[in-house]
Amino acid sequence: METLTEFKASLSLPEPQSGLSVQLKSLWYDGKGDWQKAHAEVDQLSDKASAWVHAYLHRKEGDIWNADYWYSRARQTRPDVSLDEEWEQLVQEFL
Repeated sequence: METLTEFKASLSLPEPQSGLSVQLKSLWYDGKGDWQKAHAEVDQLSDKASAWVHAYLHRKEGDIWNADYWYSRARQTRPDVSLDEEWEQLVQEFL
C-alpha cells in the first residue's frame, strides 16, 4: 500500500492487509471505528511512532491529559487540526 487513498479503500476489507506496521494497523482499526482494537495495538509499546498514534487515540477519546503525555513521549505537540486531519497525517507519515 502506497497512498492514503489505497489505505482508505482497504477499510472496506474485513481485516487489515498483511504487512502493515503496528502503527498503520492501529490506524486501520481506528478508521474502521474500532477504538478498542486500535488502542490494543499500541497500548504496550513505548517507541516514538507508537506513542504518537497512542496520543492521537487518547485525543480522540477526549482524554487530553493522557493524550498530551503520549504526545510528549512521541516528542510531538498536540496538533491544532481536526481528528480526521490528524488521522490522515499519521497514515501518510507511516505509509
